[in-house]
Amino acid sequence: MSEDKQPVSRRQFLNYTLTGVGGFMAAGIMISPLRMAIDPVLQQGEGESDFTNVQLAEGDITNEPQRVDWEVEQVDGWYESTVSKTAWVYKDDNGDIVALSPICTHLGCVVSWEGSEDHPERFYCPCHDGLYYKDGVNVEGTPPTAPLPVYEHKIENGMLFLGKSQPRGEA
Repeated sequence: MSEDKQPVSRRQFLNYTLTGVGGFMAAGIMISPLRMAIDPVLQQGEGESDFTNVQLAEGDITNEPQRVDWEVEQVDGWYESTVSKTAWVYKDDNGDIVALSPICTHLGCVVSWEGSEDHPERFYCPCHDGLYYKDGVNVEGTPPTAPLPVYEHKIENGMLFLGKSQPRGEA
């Protein structure tokens, strides 16, 4: 051995070894939370892909609400599934397209247009006699506490595309 090298004592060797192993273990434990913190930043914006063609031509939309059903592909972790969605679509008095969610804001039952003979020209929820006007605003004195959510929509090549439903707040 050369004289300028100092031998490593057992205590120093164990200290270096345990520090290195502990560092690797800490790095391994921190990878998962760090990935979860960074992952949303790495996700690509979905923007345009959120809209789905519901196979309804703009010319087929009338002033009378009509039920539109479509399916979207959903990826939840590793599980892929097809989810059915529904909307009530019509043109209002100004000729603007309105797409309403059929989910009652009271308890989540499904509303239907003119679903009750006692309440024509209204959306009716059969669960607790909830009522909404044609524009989706809840009728005062009935169980729903908020208007029906409205779907984002756009027209492309003469076809209706629907996006996510957005709550309109309390009436």
